Amino acid sequence: MSNRQYYVAAGGFGFIGILVMIIGTLLISGYGSDIVKYGIERREDGPGIDIVRQILNAIKLIIVSFVYYIIPAVIAWLLYTLLGRGILTVLVVLIIYIVFAFAQFMAICRLAKYDSLGAVLSINEVIGDIPKIGMLKVLLTIIAVLVIAFIIAFIFALVYQVNDILGGILLGIFGVYATFFYNRAIGLLYSQV
Repeated sequence: MSNRQYYVAAGGFGFIGILVMIIGTLLISGYGSDIVKYGIERREDGPGIDIVRQILNAIKLIIVSFVYYIIPAVIAWLLYTLLGRGILTVLVVLIIYIVFAFAQFMAICRLAKYDSLGAVLSINEVIGDIPKIGMLKVLLTIIAVLVIAFIIAFIFALVYQVNDILGGILLGIFGVYATFFYNRAIGLLYSQV
């Protein structure tokens, strides 16, 4: 095999690998959205795999996240442009980012529940869901899930130090499981709306 053929083959395998990784990531994200929906409905079973629908749901999640982070970014840019970088501007921007982070959290749940971008992009309704659950309860749930995930990841990281192959496999499995666990937790939380 010549060098040219080798590079073409390596590039082809690399492209296929990246494509599989993107599709896998989208599928896991879309499946996670279904887990949120099952949590909202308080169902005990798990969702089935529907590759096309779940990839489309993942794309919707990307759109939602983009919208909910571009708005505060634009507001922050406007405030910095008009008012400068004083402490007041920084505090206002911080508050706006926190509100939109909570709103994005609620929007993910609304997308799972209604399966409609229209229901999610109605920002006033989304923000109105936050007091129905309670900001403190949302924050505590997120912190609890992150602490549990950190502890388990730390344990698997120790295993990785002893045996990198076994540790790598366990960390990969845990990453997917942690995503599902988080989605179930937020679905159950949103079921209180």
